[in-house]
Formats: sequence, C-alpha cells, structure tokens
Amino acid sequence: MASGLVTTSSNALDTRFQTLRASGRKALVCYLTAGYPTRAQTVALMRALEAAGADVIEIGVPFSDPMADGPVIQASSQQALEQGTTLEDVLAMVREANVEIPVVLFSYLNPILAGGPDVLSRAREAGCDGVLVTDLPVGADPERERWFASHDLAFVRLVAPTTPVERMREIANNGSGFVYLISRLGVTGARADVSAELPETVARARAATSLPICVGFGVSTPAQARTVAQLADGVVVGTAIVKAAGESVDAAAALVRAMRAELDRTA
Repeated sequence: MASGLVTTSSNALDTRFQTLRASGRKALVCYLTAGYPTRAQTVALMRALEAAGADVIEIGVPFSDPMADGPVIQASSQQALEQGTTLEDVLAMVREANVEIPVVLFSYLNPILAGGPDVLSRAREAGCDGVLVTDLPVGADPERERWFASHDLAFVRLVAPTTPVERMREIANNGSGFVYLISRLGVTGARADVSAELPETVARARAATSLPICVGFGVSTPAQARTVAQLADGVVVGTAIVKAAGESVDAAAALVRAMRAELDRTA
C-alpha cells in the first residue's frame, strides 16, 4: 500500500471546503466536458457556472473510450474530439476562463500519460487545483499513484457504493481534496430517484475518512441535490449540466442557480 497523503489548507480545494463548512453550506461540484459544445462556450460556461454558485468545476478531458460515462457525456466527449479538442486545449480553456473557484482536471489515465512527464505541472500552471483519474484504482499502479500524489494538485479519488470500509479508508488515505462517492453502480447519467442505500454508503465513508464527501452519479434535479446534500458535504452534477449546456450557456447556468438555491436550504 502506498503511504497516505497529508492534506494542507494551502490547496484551494481544502480552503473551499473549510469555508463552506464554517458557513454551514454544502458544495456544488459541476462537471463540464471541455470543448463541448465548443471551446468558446466551454470558457463561457466555466465563468457562468461560477457566477451561478458552483463551488468546484470538474473539467472533463474528452476521451475516445469513456467507459464510466453514460450516453450524454459520451456524446459530448465525441463531439469535442471531432472538433479536435486535445489535453493542451483543455488546459488553455482553464487558463482563459481564469475562474476563482477550484478546478479539477477530470480524465481517464491515457490522456494524462500522453501529456508527458510535466503534464501535471502544466495543469497547475494553467489553473487546475486538483486531478481525478477515473480508471486508476488504489493499488493498481503504486508508482503512478505516487507520481500523481507528488505534485501540487489535490488527488481526488473515487469510491464505489460496494466498497468495504477498510478499502474506503485505504482509498481516502491515498487521496486529497475530497472523496468522490459514486451513489450507485453503473455509468453516469440522470436518474429518477436517489439510491435508497445512499445513507448507509455515506455513513461507511464517514467512518473511513475525515475528507469531505461529495456524491455524484445520477444527481440531476435541484430536489435530488438537496436530498443528497443532507447526507454529504457536497453533490457532483454532470450529465444534467452537460445536457443543459447543449442547449445554451444560459440553460446550464439556470440549472446551477436552481441547484445552488436548493443546497442553501440545507444550511
């Protein structure tokens, strides 16, 4: 097992969650696929979502084989790739948007590796505060995990709902920023309801780590966001925002404003 990480308040994610906790508020983590619908709209979306009340933006790197993603995000990734969006373009979008809230680079492993040995340093220089790799489970590649952990980026890890407490503890000890708790098995995408097992899953995660816990996969309406926020430290919304972004920047911002309003009712 790789040695655990020590988080510090110097990271923007830590600072953001400390501020939210002090004010009794819950985090709204918003996912966007970089380059969808276009590069210019991605930059506009980042700024609009910040203004609408997002606390963290996950900027997704388009990938040709996004196995963990549902049809909406898969289609957005494909469209971005067809427009020639690369990892360097993603970093350029982050730099151009220049938002003040934390940004997490959300990617599968291959695009990161293809970026070269200094890619994480370039991501930090562009304005990213964290990195999340969907297909690098704890213990799968200790050397690679140490590489991610050695840079000045929070290393956000995923936890599945079926993960035992001891495994959750191992994952959390080898991550930082926050824990992304998957609400249900399967791929990303909107759901009609919140998993009935979620309270027990969050309780197990609480027993395993002191890191903030943000729940994602299937949170698609303001009401669902509020329900999840009553259990966790924050909610992650992806598919619903990407779908709204396909309509317009204003539609995505309106959804985030509605979710922010519901989350603030939990304070």
